Amino acid sequence: MEKNRVSHGKSVELPRAEVLARLALSDSGFVFDPVTGNSFTVNGSGLTILRQLQHEADLARIVTTLCAEFDIDALSAERDVIEFATLLRNAFK
Repeated sequence: MEKNRVSHGKSVELPRAEVLARLALSDSGFVFDPVTGNSFTVNGSGLTILRQLQHEADLARIVTTLCAEFDIDALSAERDVIEFATLLRNAFK
């Protein structure tokens, strides 16, 4: 897990890029894991977060990207990234 600092000084562990790299992502948000055969769908912001994580982006870069692509403030974007990263870490242990 990669640790990143959040705005209030604590650190958050993002899922490892190596684990997420195996996922096949479609532009419609369909996600397929060829190792387990599991699939799920994500919305536009989830797809953006996944793509950024696959390219080893840090928390600050992901938040900046979300703010640029979606009408969202930095604090909300950070909170969304942390929540989604937690779901991903639990799904891909």
